[in-house]
Amino acid sequence: MDALITGYHRFRQIGWPEHRRRFSTLATEGQSPRAMVIACSDSRVDPSLIFDASPGEIFTVRNIAALVPPYAPDAKHHGTSAALEFGVRVLRVSELIVLGHAMCGGVNALLHGSPLADGEFINAWVSIAERARRRTLAATAPEDAQTTCEFETIKLSLENLRTFPWIAEAAAEGDLHLRGASFDIRSGVLSLLGDDGQFRPLPN
Repeated sequence: MDALITGYHRFRQIGWPEHRRRFSTLATEGQSPRAMVIACSDSRVDPSLIFDASPGEIFTVRNIAALVPPYAPDAKHHGTSAALEFGVRVLRVSELIVLGHAMCGGVNALLHGSPLADGEFINAWVSIAERARRRTLAATAPEDAQTTCEFETIKLSLENLRTFPWIAEAAAEGDLHLRGASFDIRSGVLSLLGDDGQFRPLPN
């Protein structure tokens, strides 16, 4: 906690004066981000840092492996789906990005099981991407499975996004663009998913 408090003091001394006017505007006018990012909870992957975004520019939801569950409007708790509903239907973002990453522990759990023998939630959560796991194992050498499955889970989350009727409708009308991206924490390179289903690094 001491390190976090020290960081807060740095923010008050440096960050807050730099962004104070923007925070004041956001406080009085509310937020109107153009982009929503679904990212992994991994501490090494920070969407605001990767996209060099200021406060108020990105509406972000983070979970294990950046997974999107299929549309299931019921009485259960749906944190990611609730965030999607708010981002798409209330904030009306125009860009919706699924941001996966290299060396993802959630994808490793999908392929090999939870690191906790008595885990209560991890295996159930990553099972959302079971189809991505099956596609990976059916077509990929074991040594390439981690990277391939990282890409496949991004594609699967994009497929699941389209099961939400108001996302599919907004995308069909051109009001919402769905994107897939992967960040390599080893190189700092961001790759985007093309229409041909391949991920390609962006130029520096």
